[in-house]
Amino acid sequence: MVSPDVASELRALLGPKGFLADSDDMAPWLTDWRGRYRGQALAILSPSTTDEVAAVIKLAAKHRVAMVPQGGNSGMVAGATPDASGQSYLLSLRRLNSIEAIDQDVRLVRCGAGVILQNLHDAVSKHGLRFPLTLGGKGSATIGGLISTNAGGTQVLRHGTMRSLVAGIEAVLPDGSIYDGLTPLKKDNRGYDLKHLLIGAEGTLGIVTRATLHLVPALIERAVCWVAVGSPADAYQLLLAAQDECHGMLEGFEILPDAALAHVVKHIPGTRAPLESAAPWHVLIELAKDSADQEAPAQLAERFLATAMGKGLALDAAISANEAQAEAFWKIRDSIAEAERAEGPALQHDISVPVSDMARFIDTESPKIEATYPGTQVIAFGHLGDGNIHYHVKAPHGATAENWYRDFATRISADVYDRVVAYGGSISAEHGIGQAKIAEFARTSEPARLAALRAIKNALDPHGIMNPGKLVPLASAGLDA
Repeated sequence: MVSPDVASELRALLGPKGFLADSDDMAPWLTDWRGRYRGQALAILSPSTTDEVAAVIKLAAKHRVAMVPQGGNSGMVAGATPDASGQSYLLSLRRLNSIEAIDQDVRLVRCGAGVILQNLHDAVSKHGLRFPLTLGGKGSATIGGLISTNAGGTQVLRHGTMRSLVAGIEAVLPDGSIYDGLTPLKKDNRGYDLKHLLIGAEGTLGIVTRATLHLVPALIERAVCWVAVGSPADAYQLLLAAQDECHGMLEGFEILPDAALAHVVKHIPGTRAPLESAAPWHVLIELAKDSADQEAPAQLAERFLATAMGKGLALDAAISANEAQAEAFWKIRDSIAEAERAEGPALQHDISVPVSDMARFIDTESPKIEATYPGTQVIAFGHLGDGNIHYHVKAPHGATAENWYRDFATRISADVYDRVVAYGGSISAEHGIGQAKIAEFARTSEPARLAALRAIKNALDPHGIMNPGKLVPLASAGLDA
């Protein structure tokens, strides 16, 4: 049990704005975004500076008290949700929300971990720049959370994951010391790269407090294309053609089945099908111009799609006529998860296989899953361009969420993940492991990977106070802090 004296020390350290213990006020932050996990916490701590974070962690280390860091609480694997013991503190980074400096010359921004992604987009756009990572939860996701989960999103094809966009990090380590790696050095050979250890660590090795991030020029112009295709295999061939013919302007390449489009149109107000003709699969392509010497995206898109239709790779297509239409196309893609949740219970799997194998995985494995579990429907959608698909297995019509999850969740997910591993893929492409995938991570991972993760965790956090129960499986039971 945690001593009441700890709460008194923390309350004195953070003041009334930084210490919240009212159960009603805490409730929204104790449940994960999908509503599958609910925990308890002693209080929510909201430090406003790195020094306050360091002081909190020093107290936690002294008293061996667990800390669960949380940003916008928009993660998909319950990595920011405390367990049910009620013996941990929730450490909110949302008050570290300052955008400190934007350097147009070197295209860098320095900001706090609590900055919301949409706010960062808005701030840098005023300087003729953009931060090239976006996702459906951009209105709530924070920079610290995006770093700690190595977030992906819809622009990875051209710009890489969050790991590629982080130039420097400041973090508080498990003993309360501050690691200052904010300086954006292109070369630094002082041994192990702590920055990259912290990226994707899900708060298990330290608390990211500030970051220096890469920016790119603002878009001059873009064309967003909605393309009907006959199969994932055709979509893959279209991807190869786009990579060859679109001269480095290919910003995004997404795939979705017609069922996903139908669910969005049914549940999301203000959406409609972009094409009148029906098709089994759809592809969303974005071509982006950020340099004056590049071709007009709409012109390039029109020529490229005409060639693709001539080769039978595309059945029909529409090119955005203006920015409003471009946003309308993307709204469909960004709303799929919300629409699927409204449609009924489903098991969500964030998987990756080699790009060249993804179409085969969808075409070959999806019918087998549906046949093995009668009444289910596979909805596979997402980032075909980087080999990451969100592979949802929907419950049979009329199934209740509680009963179906209880009876089938473990079996179906294990089946999906075994198929992914057989393709040499990953059971977590961009969402992380959190607590939702920790058992499957332990079951499907090679011993060398798990041993290395455990050794790093034990070396940096010997008392296991940093986000316990997430990411790193125990050697003995397969589950651990």
